[in-house]
Amino acid sequence: MEGKLIIFSAPSGSGKTTIVQNLLKHYNNLDFSVSATSRPQRGNEINGSDYYFLSPEEFKKKIDAGEFAEWEEVYDGVLYGTLKSEVQRIWSNGKHVLFDVDVKGGLNLKKQYGDKGLAIFVKSPSLEVLEKRLRTRNTDSEESIQKRLGKVKYEMTFQDKFDVVLVNNDLQEAIAGARKLVDEFLKK
Repeated sequence: MEGKLIIFSAPSGSGKTTIVQNLLKHYNNLDFSVSATSRPQRGNEINGSDYYFLSPEEFKKKIDAGEFAEWEEVYDGVLYGTLKSEVQRIWSNGKHVLFDVDVKGGLNLKKQYGDKGLAIFVKSPSLEVLEKRLRTRNTDSEESIQKRLGKVKYEMTFQDKFDVVLVNNDLQEAIAGARKLVDEFLKK
């Protein structure tokens, strides 16, 4: 079976991951696409569950072999991507693919899979709200927060290229909106 793809992309701190996790609990016909990365494994991360951890050399070999549906150098020297085999794995299990990917990755997936994919851009109501969310997480240094905020402004320029823009002003409303979008798309 070739299923569909539901692609969530957003600047850091927009609530995309929380929305995606909620959708995974709500729908038994969706499965999460595990991305590949060239960055080192952190803490309790599990290979094949959190990411497919590849060395930079392995990652580049897979690029050259055409094994990625999309890939990006998200941060200097750190590669992230979606393996075509991951999409096929989920489809072969009779499910649709749910993505939580960076903005360029989301657009590349939409370009690759066309109408089989629904590309949703999640954004916070304002840059100030987003900055507050990033600071409240307490996971990033000041330098990292500033870097992320700079990237947010850039990523926001791509929102009009997505099928839908979902504003996360209230998390429960955003989740309800995401479910409605998924329901409508899967019925097509």
